[in-house]
Amino acid sequence: MALAANSIVISLNRALSSLGFSSSKLLLNRNSISNSHSNRPHFQRLRRIPVSTTASSSVPKAILSDVQLQDANTVSATTTWSEFARNVSGEWDGYGADFTEEGKPIELPESVVPEAYREWEVTVFDWQIQCPTLAEPEDHLLSYKSIKLLPTVGCEADASTRHSIDERSVGGVEDNTKISAFAYQASGSYVAVWPIEDLGTCKLLELEHCLVNPQDRESRVRIIQVVRIDSLKKIELQNIRVFREQWYGPFRNGEQLGGCAIKDSGFAATEAMEASHAVGVWEGPHAVASYNALKTDLIQELVDDSVRKSVRDECDLILLPKQLWCSLKGSTDDETFSEVGWLFDHGRAITSRKSRFHLKLELPMV
Repeated sequence: MALAANSIVISLNRALSSLGFSSSKLLLNRNSISNSHSNRPHFQRLRRIPVSTTASSSVPKAILSDVQLQDANTVSATTTWSEFARNVSGEWDGYGADFTEEGKPIELPESVVPEAYREWEVTVFDWQIQCPTLAEPEDHLLSYKSIKLLPTVGCEADASTRHSIDERSVGGVEDNTKISAFAYQASGSYVAVWPIEDLGTCKLLELEHCLVNPQDRESRVRIIQVVRIDSLKKIELQNIRVFREQWYGPFRNGEQLGGCAIKDSGFAATEAMEASHAVGVWEGPHAVASYNALKTDLIQELVDDSVRKSVRDECDLILLPKQLWCSLKGSTDDETFSEVGWLFDHGRAITSRKSRFHLKLELPMV
């Protein structure tokens, strides 16, 4: 199997109750949801983006009041990147955890866990994390740090000590050798393919999917699939990293920690989502970036493509806490598909899909 950086899709999808779901009923539900969103206050740091409405077969393309999609024919890539830079930049704080290839949480090393937790027989799975991120609005440059903080007892934000820092950058001359693909959307969502290590007999890649909540643009998840490719091009999922983050303020290079102001907590040991919430028939608009031998730009905009239906079953589905899932599966034509998803509301999900020929960001109808 092959997993080249060829294409990405991100979609916002809405679950259909059955294949016989009528288009008129779908349109009615979509309008009622859109009207309810119009009364919801928007964050001041974001500017609304106009979205064109076109027809696709019997189901019109949705007016996405809370999803920032760009019409490639009317909005330049520079403008889209500037909007992306505005939305992705800042101090993102939250919690992160590692999971096995089966979706089981991995306990933190005993050496980093405070003695008090061991005395109380409390198992710790989550790191408190910072992710200061800065994108240059005029140039295609992005840098961020994933900072793990040592666990503390209680809310001791001022006493937090850094355990490790993983710094990444995109867009510089030297950075082109460190990343295979980077596809972005104005909302702040992105997908990246990072070559991590070449062990001779096998290679390690990180497939990073960053998804912004369409209903709360100061909330996002980053799901990283660590995959192993052997000399026969066989690909296996090695482990999964999940980060749940909230926008805490403008970029300060990690000098200030959100601490107790972060409205979240550790999640790794909480209940995984139910498979029935992810499987079935889904429909929604897709934003796509494609890579091939003739298109050598590593940084590409995810461009609005079309409204599509997709069917998801339980096969190879890895269920994670907080309504998250992922999968890595092959097909009969020697293709490999990587997918992550976030059910951010009942019957509504945002998914990111990576295949040999497409990197896709799938966004749900609203």
